[in-house]
Amino acid sequence: MKQSLEIRSKNIDEAISKALGQFSVDRDDIEIEVIKEPVKGFLGLIGNKDGVYKVTLKEKEELIKEELIEVDIKVEEPIKKSTEVDIAKAFILNIINNLKIKADVDVKKEKNVIKINIVGKDAACLIGRRGETLDSIQFLAGLALNKANKDSHCKILVDIENYRSKREESLIRYANKVAREVAKTRRTKKLDYMNPYERRIIHSTLQNDKFVKTHSEGVDPYRRLVIEYKK
Repeated sequence: MKQSLEIRSKNIDEAISKALGQFSVDRDDIEIEVIKEPVKGFLGLIGNKDGVYKVTLKEKEELIKEELIEVDIKVEEPIKKSTEVDIAKAFILNIINNLKIKADVDVKKEKNVIKINIVGKDAACLIGRRGETLDSIQFLAGLALNKANKDSHCKILVDIENYRSKREESLIRYANKVAREVAKTRRTKKLDYMNPYERRIIHSTLQNDKFVKTHSEGVDPYRRLVIEYKK
């Protein structure tokens, strides 16, 4: 849950200053909302009323998303002469360092796939809700590689503390559970919105199921998977 507090102050700048002191953070780490505007009294002396401001501390995931939105994919000339693995690793390290996250980066190349694993106690904050932030980092890393080497045919796969394999196992269990429910009740089940990677896992898990079949409906990012009974 987000931390917030209400501050009474003569103006918004004073309210921000008070909030930064109480939260011990920087200006970019808070959101401020005007609840009630300050009132100036007669001759600015009599009847003055302080304004009321609501100050909310941003969650770490929000700050990370803001940083990623502002990422400018710059590739310096020396990096262009590096290997594809070096370029990918340098880009990920640059993100981690800019976000001041303590983590190690392990990179290896298998055929045409560059696998990057980010490890560290603070690294989990880069995953985001259902891996959304992690997917954004992976996408940006791919853009950086293509910008540095337009002839590259490599795909970049970014993982954090083996999140993707754990998520896959979780989705497989979920798919089988829902399939049993649909087979028993014979009622169609529409799942929550998923990205293409997660939908493929569900499809693959249930493609040979005797009792249910799957299909997708909608348009990304609001595309969902449907599990229905085979008649």
